Amino acid sequence: MKRKTKPESFINKPSYPGGKKALDEFVKSNLRYPEEALKTRVEGSVKIAYDVDVYGEVSNAVVKAGIGYGCDEEAVRLVKLLKYEKKKYRGLHVVFHNVIIIHFHLPGKVVAPTPSQVNVVYHYKETNAANNQSK
Repeated sequence: MKRKTKPESFINKPSYPGGKKALDEFVKSNLRYPEEALKTRVEGSVKIAYDVDVYGEVSNAVVKAGIGYGCDEEAVRLVKLLKYEKKKYRGLHVVFHNVIIIHFHLPGKVVAPTPSQVNVVYHYKETNAANNQSK
């Protein structure tokens, strides 16, 4: 008699509706660059750890690695707006721990052009000093 195999995972992790692409789009559209970070021209990444309950609600958002200047608070605010899919876990109340990294890049950042070779052309007229003196 063949023994029944267990499914790969007893409890599947919650996923964001639409996948990673939708999550990235949500972050891009809802991110508000902090005024203080704009003034001081701060860029970087903020790492946030958070929990997702069985109802898809985000709680306990904590900054694990931050850059300050209001970016940490903005990243926490943004993570708390996330809504995951509600799933049933065979009657268990399961809390999942996730980590997300939110990148802060200055808007309209101008990338310096690569240095190119500069060609200088000189135009000169040859004069004979001996001819100028005799005249």
